[in-house]
Order: sequence, then structure tokens, then C-alpha cells
Amino acid sequence: MLLEIEDIHVHYGKIAALKGISIAVDEGEIVTLIGGNGAGKTTTLKTISGLRPLTSGRITFAGQDISKMPGHKRVLAGIGQAPEGRGIFPGMTVHENLLMGAYARKGEVKAELDEVYDLFPRLAERRTQAGGTMSGGEQQMLAIGRAMMTKPKVLLLDEPSMGLAPMLVAQIFEIIQKINERGTTVLLVEQNAQQALQLAHRAYVIETGRVVKSAPASDLLDDPEVRAAYLGGDLGVDGDAPQDGEPAAKEGQVATPNGDASTREGA
Repeated sequence: MLLEIEDIHVHYGKIAALKGISIAVDEGEIVTLIGGNGAGKTTTLKTISGLRPLTSGRITFAGQDISKMPGHKRVLAGIGQAPEGRGIFPGMTVHENLLMGAYARKGEVKAELDEVYDLFPRLAERRTQAGGTMSGGEQQMLAIGRAMMTKPKVLLLDEPSMGLAPMLVAQIFEIIQKINERGTTVLLVEQNAQQALQLAHRAYVIETGRVVKSAPASDLLDDPEVRAAYLGGDLGVDGDAPQDGEPAAKEGQVATPNGDASTREGA
């Protein structure tokens, strides 16, 4: 198994964000994490990439325990991430942003640049344009391209479709599939559960810091509880997802059955 997360617990102060999550990602797979805002999906990715420390548990990557490895060394080991919100350098050109993705690497990076420009022709057209002047979709392409410059064995993608028009969402998902077909393993966090499950090989459903379901992605597409909570079906009796007109939880909050949102930092 390329990446194994075993019973990890993560806290923000005294608040438990992850409560014993276990996830496995095999080489060549696309695995997706779905769940509501505040469920712990982003925290899971941050913990894998070394941005959040473990309280307990273990993370194994390519047979090595990386639980205490610094984040920059995880990048060199083969873990790349395109974060939620894109996080590009707005004053730098597209080309300079991409070079920043290879900052910690030694040696020639022309092959990786050529691959990114091949995957994203729009970036090639705008290589001298400042990142901050680009559209949201172009910035998302740039964030993914920058992560690909690290030569990742596994690519962590956090909400790549957030804020994008449907046509651009479809384009981003096509590119993710192409990246995977070219040999990069993908762990995807995505609010667009329908498209994520259609793309992925396997999926985990996370609720309030715990994995509550795991199965082949195609099986979860047909799961009545998943459809009710995340795919626009009727609500189940527990009210796992807000109905139309009810307030949705904001980032960093947990939706409660009565439709309110209770704050939980950083989930």
C-alpha cells in the first residue's frame, strides 16, 4: 500500500478534529474523501502533508513511517498538495509559480514543466501573466500544476472544484483523471460528491472526525444514505445534510441535526 493512515487523532487545542481515522491509498488509485463542511477532510490532508501534528496514530508512506517527518521532507519523499483556496503567489508569473513548486528539488525541471504545460495548455499561453490576475479556474490549474512540479507519487487535492463554473469543474476533473492515467496516485477531498465518486476508484465518508463508510466509489453512488446526505436525495431520519433553505455549515463548522452550525476550528 502506498499510503496508510492508521487510527490518527488530531487536536486543535482541546478540540478533537480527527478521532481515529484510518485510510489506505494504493498505488495508481484515485481515492476520494467526502463529507460535510467541518467533517475533518481538510485536516486529514494537512496531517498527511505534515502541516498538522498527530496526537496519536501513524502515517506510512511507501513503506516508511512518516508520522514525525517534517513537511518539506514529505514533499521530497513524494507527497504533493494543491491546497484548498489555491494559495498561489499572486505577484509572480505563472512560470515563476510553477518553479516554486520545484524549489526544494535539485537538478533539471524542464521535463516537469513541459508536462505541466502539456496538461494545462492555458498555463502555457499565460506563462508570463501574474497569477493574481488570472481567473479562478486558471488559478486552480496553476495550483495543481505547481503541486505536480514536486514530482509527487501521491497528489493531495483539496476542493479543486470550489467556486468554479460547471464547465470548468468538468475540465478540472478531466485533468485529474489524466494525471492519474499518467501514473500519479490521487487522494481527493471534494464537496462535489457526485463527480468525485464518478471519478474515484474508492471512497471514504467522513463525519465529525471519523470514517463512517468506505467502499468502492461506484457502490457509494448507489448507497441510499450517501445519496440522501451528499447527492441531493431525500434526507434520512438523522438529518445528515441540510435541506434546501436550511443553513449549511461554513468552513470550520459542524452542521447539527437541527440545521444550526457549531464551531470547530480547522476541520
